[in-house]
Amino acid sequence: MTSNKKYNKTILILSVIIPIVVASLFRIKLDLELPVFLPPIYATINGFTAILLIVAVWAIKNKKRRLHERLMKTAIGLSVLFLFLYILHHATSGDTKFGGVGTIRVLYFFILISHIILSIVVIPFVLITFVRAINSDFKMHKKIARIAFPLWLYVAITGVLVYLMISPYYLH
Repeated sequence: MTSNKKYNKTILILSVIIPIVVASLFRIKLDLELPVFLPPIYATINGFTAILLIVAVWAIKNKKRRLHERLMKTAIGLSVLFLFLYILHHATSGDTKFGGVGTIRVLYFFILISHIILSIVVIPFVLITFVRAINSDFKMHKKIARIAFPLWLYVAITGVLVYLMISPYYLH
């Protein structure tokens, strides 16, 4: 338990700093043209993350702990890569306005807003769950993972949905 507590301050700082940094970077525009169009790349990363999360749950339920551990570390790595590419895209590209109307517009904004809010909420849950695992506090790991997993899965899946819904409106 003591080893978990030493990480709590770092988890709190990251859980606050990451959303603030991401939000503040939207004000920064780099005059840089990237060699690739990033949204389909980071949407694909979200899709792979969702698959890894599902397979990781299957692995742990089938007592394949080492596989579960590798899958989860890969999912965290992909999420970090996603965040980097997402920030890079938004720092180098203008905003894309959703052009749908009516019900599809309402649905798009519901998915987008819930995705954004839960992408912030999930950060401490993922970090706490990870720390509990690396400190072999599996009882608490499992308890928190029951919250972290559906949140993270929702964020990963809705990230793909947001991309698919807005992709017709990208100018590239």
